[in-house]
This record gives sequence, C-alpha cells and structure tokens, in this order.
Amino acid sequence: MTAAGPAATTAAMLAAAPPLIVLQVLPALVHGGVERGTLEIAEAVVRAGGRALVASAGGPMVPRLEALGARHVTLPLATKNPLGILRNASALAALARAEGVRIIHARSRAPAWSALLAARRSGAHFVTTYHGTYNEGLPGKRFYNSVMARGERVIAISSFIAAHIRERHGTPAERIRVIPRGVDPEQFSPAAVAPERLAALRAAWRLPAGRPVVMLPGRLTRWKGQGVLVEAMAGLPEAVAVLVGGGGEAFRRELEGRIAALGLEERVRLVGHAEDMPAALLLADIVVHASTDPEAFGRTVIEAQAMARPVVASDLGAPRETVQQGVTGWRVRPGDPKALADTLRTALDLPDAARAEIGARARAHVLRTYTTRAMQEATLDVYRELP
Repeated sequence: MTAAGPAATTAAMLAAAPPLIVLQVLPALVHGGVERGTLEIAEAVVRAGGRALVASAGGPMVPRLEALGARHVTLPLATKNPLGILRNASALAALARAEGVRIIHARSRAPAWSALLAARRSGAHFVTTYHGTYNEGLPGKRFYNSVMARGERVIAISSFIAAHIRERHGTPAERIRVIPRGVDPEQFSPAAVAPERLAALRAAWRLPAGRPVVMLPGRLTRWKGQGVLVEAMAGLPEAVAVLVGGGGEAFRRELEGRIAALGLEERVRLVGHAEDMPAALLLADIVVHASTDPEAFGRTVIEAQAMARPVVASDLGAPRETVQQGVTGWRVRPGDPKALADTLRTALDLPDAARAEIGARARAHVLRTYTTRAMQEATLDVYRELP
C-alpha cells in the first residue's frame, strides 16, 4: 500500500473542510463604503468556491451583487424597531438553516442584533465588521453599539478602530482582526485613464489650463471639512478647488454663501457626484482629506494614492496610518484653514518632478498594503479560522 502524495492530502483536507457558505447582513444595498465592501467579500467567497448570500432591504446595487454570482434575499433589515429586529432574526435563522449557512457576517448595528440572534438559533458563527466610531450621545447607545463588538471575530477596518473597540467595549485583542479597506489598483491606475475621460471632466467642470487643482472628494456634510478647504482657498489665489460629492442641500447652500462672501466663485467648484472617480482624481495636483472628526478609514485617501496623487489629510483617525508624513503626503491639524493653506502651498510649490515622486511612493504603498484583493483574502482567512 502506497502513501498518499501531497496533492491527495490537500484534496482530502479540502473535502473534509465544511463548505464556505456566508450570509452577509446590512440595512440596504445603496451606494457607500459598507455596501462596496459587502460586494467585494461576496465576490471573494464565490471565487473561493463558496456560496455568498446577502440579506438587506434591497437597493440599486443588487444587480451588481447578483452578477457576481451571489444571491440576494430581501428583508426589512433597515428597521430599528425592536419587534422588527426580532422578526428579522427569525427570518435570518430560517434562511441560515435552510441554506446551511456557516457564517453570518453583520455590517451594521440594527441588522447585527437580528444576525446575532439568528446565529445563536441556527448554530452559525457570528462575525462583525466594525465600520465606524458610532455616536454614543443618547442613553443606552453604547449597549446598542456593542453588538458590533460581539462577534467571534470582530473585523476592524483600521488600527484606529481596533483601539476604539478595545477601549469602548473591552473586546479581547485575540478576537479582533485589523483588515484595512482596499482599492482596485487596476481600476484606480493612472495608466488606465484615457485622455478623453480627462478632457470630458475638465470641460464639464470648467477647469482653466495651467492652474493647479486641489480636490476634496467626499459627501457634502460639515464634518468632512469642505468648509475648511473653502476658507483655506482664500490664501491660495493661484489654485482652483474642486469639491466632488453630493449631499445635503442646506449645507451646500451654506458653502455657496461662504464661497460668494470670500469672492471665490471662479476658483471653487461644487461639482456634485462624479461617476468616474479615477479620472477625477487624476485631474488633481493635490487631493485633500479635511475631516474634522476621526475617520474610521477614509477610502478616498487610498484611491487618490492609487492614482499617484499626493494627499494632504487631517491628522486624526485612520489617515495617520494611510498617509506617511512627508513620504506619501502630509498631515495637518484638523479644522485649521491656515494650517491647511500653508501645507497646500508647500506642496504646490514643489517642482513637478518632486510632487510626482511623492505620488509614485503613495501608489507603491497602496499596492503593498491596501488592495481589494488583500482585503478579500484576509477576510477569507478570518472565515477559515472558525471551526
């Protein structure tokens, strides 16, 4: 009788492993970082030979999910009503039993309570991804938030968030896995952007030739710091600023009023949502992250770096991890227009070759550390840790 070879041993181990059937749970599949991450992990599960299920209230990203080979189940998971949460728990438990789900992965708080109960009833493992710092201003809010720290494995999207989980919830370090968000380096690549894509955006946004462009991508909301950049632009008469992102109309009107009061109508553009973010970022000489509250991760930072753009970021939260001071960009005191203007002036005064070198280092850092594929594989490794 001959001994089994390495190939036969590997095949036997794979055959013995339980099937990878993962149910991800979130409120809805609208546009956003949580939703994008959900699709990316569903893609990874399918690619690994498993079955990917996603339960949510639905939304415009469902067709994209299903095109990846995943199955979507529509449930009213956006509800925060306690009775609704209990009904959703029963529905998720029945789904998990019927489909042989091995892992329920929760990505948002109200659905996570349903998912936790469903995991207990069905015998599935419970995993969470902790996506933010989560406000605790109301009584009982810390307990409500704590469900995101109750996973057998708790995925933190940055080291900043991992420290927050340990401090707020006392979660043991051995249950926490730091898995940063990722970017597709083929989609976000300077070489992949055709000149006509750049020309179309430049014309649409009325960007004058020969003027440096400073860009802040992010939804229009006060804590994202668009107002800080508007104030800083008063001290940068040579530059044009582009604020990319949609958001609340009231804050937009406030920004427009301040832009007019400072006489910046010809140098600050509010252009709304951009479908072609790689081309948008490539139009910028410098990309700005000006958030005044700590960012849990800040995917736009690594997207800009993947496009070989130097980034000036607020010195708080996860950008302390993604922006290397003086190497791939600069960090500045948050909420300080003068500090932002001074740093932007320093960056824009650099010779083109020096700024390009910083951008090249930024892209190389992303390729080493912050790719979608690395995030997917690390998440699959977490799933495989569970018996």
